Amino acid sequence: MRIDPWASEQYTDYARLRDEFGIEEFKADGLPNPQKLFRRGIVFGSRGFETIQNAIDRKQDFIILTGLMPSGNMHIGHKMLIDQVIYYQSIGAEIYIAVADIESWGARNLPLEEAREVAIQQYVVSYIAMGLKPENCQIYFQSKRKSVLDLSYKLGRKINLSEMRAIYGFDEGTNMAHAFAPLVQVGDITHPQLDEYSGPHPLLVPVGVDQDPHMRLTRGLTAAHRYFNVTKTKDERIGVFVKLDDNVDKLLDDAESKLTTMGFSDFEKIYAYKALYVNDAGEVDIPFMDNTLLEVEREHGGYGFYLPASTYHRFMTGLTGGKMSSSDPDSSIFLTDEPEVGKQKSMNAKTGGRVSQEEQRKFGGRPDECVVFELYLYHLTEDDNELTEIYETCKGGSRMCGPCKRNAADLMANFLKELQEKRENAKEMVDEYIVNN
Repeated sequence: MRIDPWASEQYTDYARLRDEFGIEEFKADGLPNPQKLFRRGIVFGSRGFETIQNAIDRKQDFIILTGLMPSGNMHIGHKMLIDQVIYYQSIGAEIYIAVADIESWGARNLPLEEAREVAIQQYVVSYIAMGLKPENCQIYFQSKRKSVLDLSYKLGRKINLSEMRAIYGFDEGTNMAHAFAPLVQVGDITHPQLDEYSGPHPLLVPVGVDQDPHMRLTRGLTAAHRYFNVTKTKDERIGVFVKLDDNVDKLLDDAESKLTTMGFSDFEKIYAYKALYVNDAGEVDIPFMDNTLLEVEREHGGYGFYLPASTYHRFMTGLTGGKMSSSDPDSSIFLTDEPEVGKQKSMNAKTGGRVSQEEQRKFGGRPDECVVFELYLYHLTEDDNELTEIYETCKGGSRMCGPCKRNAADLMANFLKELQEKRENAKEMVDEYIVNN
């Protein structure tokens, strides 16, 4: 199985994706008043989320970084991402939103000025209308932020073309702007931790699972630039190992001093092995030891970036049963659609109903295969009890597709009408969000 960030493939076997790519199961239990996407398992996986959870538990600052590809209309499936961002903003996160204009130019041949127009009119205005606040929030363009491009070049020293091919499937026909675009995303994800921005903080990137290659690349390059490796050894000990060849003794001494402040006291230091064994630490301590040692790295001239965490959400099925896509108007409800258009598209959506009402009553519907039920699940009802009732009455055969679909269509039309009104007001607020450097 290959994950391609630029493909049109519809992923459905999320358990297999977790197993094959080492994605951890996401649990929303520790989130305060979790948003419905978290409660309902739509956000299904994560990498390194314990760092974010720890920051939330301790009421410490953390960063959310997300991006948008300005290559088409924003549709209802895209709304999932900004719903998560707005939730995290509500519990104190600082928000960075990257407009991937370089990637859209390199991978999809979209001119930068056209990308800017699409980004603002289709995405930014809708983000504001849906509730994104200007406080502790900045939206920027890749092509305008020099620090992103600088980091792309500097961090890219630790990866070669063979590895890029293995991650992305690039071949001899891949243009170099396209090949460089993932490194620009590395710059996007890491740059908020530079001192000129927010400085080192836990950072989370919520994405669809198709973007996992970018996260694996970024986490790998961030780790490659670390000075220390904290790991469990073959003899079941927790070891801190210096990855550099210079200044090893001082790095180990400073690491011991820093870990002492965490409460550890049983150390064995072997300079010749570039190793510090922490005998009173356990495997559960590794991520927190690792983050604590970032301070030592910065004191010695390193980046000291927190390893970026990520969460992964499922994709909505397109209205016609395939993938929801901006390039296929029949598959998508666009956030700029007129209410009546959105209503009609909802009425045309594929259902999991039987061929007749008699069979529906006898065998029950199939909400797990129903696009209309997905509209309720992802967007149209906040009440989990109401959602359960829709599911169970459908499956039990007492709920018919016609009334269910009409109700969903009315809810969608009301949502689009309200959003349309808010978008008009939001157009006057764009400059409060966009940073042009």
